[in-house]
Amino acid sequence: MAAHSLTVGFDLDMTLIDSRPGIRAVYQELSARTGTFIDADLAASRLGPPLEHEIRHWFPEERVAETAALFRELYPQYAVAASPAMPGAREAIDAIHAAGGRAIVVTAKYEPNAKLHLEHLGLDVDALFGSLWAAGKAEALRKHHAQVYVGDHIGDVVGAHTAGALSVAVATGPCDATELRNAGAEVVLADLTEFPSWLERYMTEGADGGDGTAT
Repeated sequence: MAAHSLTVGFDLDMTLIDSRPGIRAVYQELSARTGTFIDADLAASRLGPPLEHEIRHWFPEERVAETAALFRELYPQYAVAASPAMPGAREAIDAIHAAGGRAIVVTAKYEPNAKLHLEHLGLDVDALFGSLWAAGKAEALRKHHAQVYVGDHIGDVVGAHTAGALSVAVATGPCDATELRNAGAEVVLADLTEFPSWLERYMTEGADGGDGTAT
C-alpha cells in the first residue's frame, strides 16, 4: 500500500473521546429542565446510536424532536470541557499523519458539537462527518476512500463493512471484545494505545496487520 493513499476513519464517542462525563452532565441538566426522570449514568453507558434512540427511552415520541434539540443546545456548555481524549487518541492520529495518511472522523454525533470536541482537545483530523450511524457511515467512508474504520460499537463494524473497509474495533465503549469479534471486526484492540504498532504492521505486512491484545 502506498503511504499517501492511506485514509483511516474514526468514530468519536468512546473511540477518540471519553464523552461519558459530559453526556452524563447534559442528561442531568436536561432532566432538571424538563422535570422528567432520566437515569444519566445508564444513558451515558450505552453511547453509540443516534441521540434520538436514547431520548425515546425517557420521553414520548411526540417530544423526541424538541427534547433532542434542547439536548444539543445544552451540550456545548455541559459536555465539551468535561470530556477528555481517550488514551492513545492523539498518538493514533499522529501515527496516521506520520505515515503520510489522512485521519477522518465519522460519527453519529451532531456535527457542530463533534467539532467543538475536536477543537477543544486539539485533535487534528483531516475531515469530520456527523449524524451518520451504522451503515450510514459508509457514505463518508466511501467518499474519502477509507481503507480502515476504527470504532467501539457493533454499529461501527457495520459501517466499516458496508463501506468495504477493514473494521478495527477498540474495546473501550459499551461493546466488549467478544461482542465486537462476533459482529465481524477483523481486528480488536484493547484501546487506541495499541493502534500505532498495529498500523505499522498493517502498513508493512498488509492484510489486517494482525490482531491486538484484547481478549
